[in-house]
Amino acid sequence: IEDARFVKFAHDNGSEKYYATYTAYNGQSILSQLIGTKDFQTFDIITLNGEGVKNKGMALFPRRVNGKFAMLSRMDGENNYIMFSDNLHFWHSASLIQKPTQPWEFVQIGNCGSPIETDKGWLVLTHGVGSMRQYSIGAILLDLDDPTKVIARLKDPLLSATEEEREGYVPNVIYSCGGMVFNNSLILPYAMSDIASRIAVVNLDDLFGEMEFA
Repeated sequence: IEDARFVKFAHDNGSEKYYATYTAYNGQSILSQLIGTKDFQTFDIITLNGEGVKNKGMALFPRRVNGKFAMLSRMDGENNYIMFSDNLHFWHSASLIQKPTQPWEFVQIGNCGSPIETDKGWLVLTHGVGSMRQYSIGAILLDLDDPTKVIARLKDPLLSATEEEREGYVPNVIYSCGGMVFNNSLILPYAMSDIASRIAVVNLDDLFGEMEFA
């Protein structure tokens, strides 16, 4: 199991369940899959199918949006996409929502976990790969009612690797599979170069204040 992106999902009937998209790897090929649990003791393996399930980096929204399941993806390995489905098992067409625009994300971008619902919009943490394959973490806001629309974004990285964090098994990489909001602060666990993990904390108002709104 690689890069599990956990989210607490609220079903329409009021029940809640934790899901995680992850990359399954058998030593030769990869496949995006989904697991679910209510107690973190037993887990259901849920297959993902369809043309939309082609790449790493799928991340489920924490509730249905306009009656449909919603999922972030990176179908082409370079840009951020969004998909909608009536069935959690099947994903087909995807809509492009974000391309790289800044030097720190010039090579490719992707998501860093499931969107976080806030009063201002869906907060999506992103990762960008710049020159020399150096990773940084950024953020965008999607419209709450129409998450195909990017309404704000950070011009500069939220987090970049320090000199210490760049050295490791996979150098130049900082990466996260999700954050959470607590007491108006974003709590962001992240891994550095596949050797250790740290936690960053940023005030939400300060984060939104640095964003450029469309």
